[in-house]
Amino acid sequence: MEFRIEKAVLTEAVAWAARVLPARSPVPVLGGLLLQAADGRLRVSGLDYEASARIEVDADVLGEGRALVLGRRLLDICKVLPPGPVECAADGARLSVTGGDARFGLSLLPLDDYPAQPALPAWRGEVDADAFAAAVGHVAVAAGRDDSLPVLTGIRLGLDGTTMTLAATDRYRYAVRTLDWKPAPGAEDAADVVVPARRLTEIARSLAGAGTVRLALDGGSFGVESGGMRTTTRLLDGRLPRHDKLFALGEHAVAVTERAPLVEAVRRVAVVAEGDSPVQLSFDGTTVHLQAGYEDDVASQRLPAGLLGAEAMTVAFNPGYLLDALGSFDTPRLRLRLLGPGQRALITDAEGDAHRHLLMSVKPLV
Repeated sequence: MEFRIEKAVLTEAVAWAARVLPARSPVPVLGGLLLQAADGRLRVSGLDYEASARIEVDADVLGEGRALVLGRRLLDICKVLPPGPVECAADGARLSVTGGDARFGLSLLPLDDYPAQPALPAWRGEVDADAFAAAVGHVAVAAGRDDSLPVLTGIRLGLDGTTMTLAATDRYRYAVRTLDWKPAPGAEDAADVVVPARRLTEIARSLAGAGTVRLALDGGSFGVESGGMRTTTRLLDGRLPRHDKLFALGEHAVAVTERAPLVEAVRRVAVVAEGDSPVQLSFDGTTVHLQAGYEDDVASQRLPAGLLGAEAMTVAFNPGYLLDALGSFDTPRLRLRLLGPGQRALITDAEGDAHRHLLMSVKPLV
């Protein structure tokens, strides 16, 4: 195998495929990337038992063939190569990588021990890459981090007609985002699965700007394809708790405020909030007064804010959870639906409900 390719193109391809490589594995070949050169194209593939990634790029193929090399080592080499063309050639048990005056040699891994790439699941439809990446980012902040409850570390992907629903919860907060998508002909059946949040976030970020992406889904795996890139990941077993009843607040007060000033104010007063100390928001109809801290170490700030449905309302939140929630929105104004101290609060865009984030309020400051 021998090919010539631009350094930037090779680095991007290797980085894309190397995302799925395990940090540690008892099976050495799973740390490898499979390079396949043929018909003017270079295919770079990586996998572990949870996910796979493959990308095809143009290359000047001087000799067809395959080679398996340590992926992270190859990525490190690509990053330090000088700009310009790179020549790669497999000779015996080594792969040589030459760029400018720099030359590297890598030992090859045994191809016979390398498992086959999993097939892409059945194609279900298409979605705008940028909208999908934004929606995943909106809900991912609410996904759990506790691996003892695996299903809560995932993002629910629901498909119903032309609506896609993404949702995540760690039991203390719950984020939901809906967006339009285009189901494939004959694939309009509803679906409801849970995709690992970390994997889905990586996939969505890497495909941002790719135009339209194709989504694939079956009973055990989820896949995405765009251009010469494709990736799969294993689904999580189980289902997330339904959010319908949680989001039905009944009679409540509504506060409306500017998002950016509120984020800055929460970040500012939270400097004195230690341990479980909350940030308190007191609405009086025209302003919101933010407070944090106890005794001598205190902070406060007042901002304009409207309030409907009550003369006044005081709620308090874990500052980290509140900042995560506020930061997941990218709209100028927010609506906060408030039941009262120690109860649920629902944050949405002031102009619509496509993105919703539910938080439990805590005991206000004394």
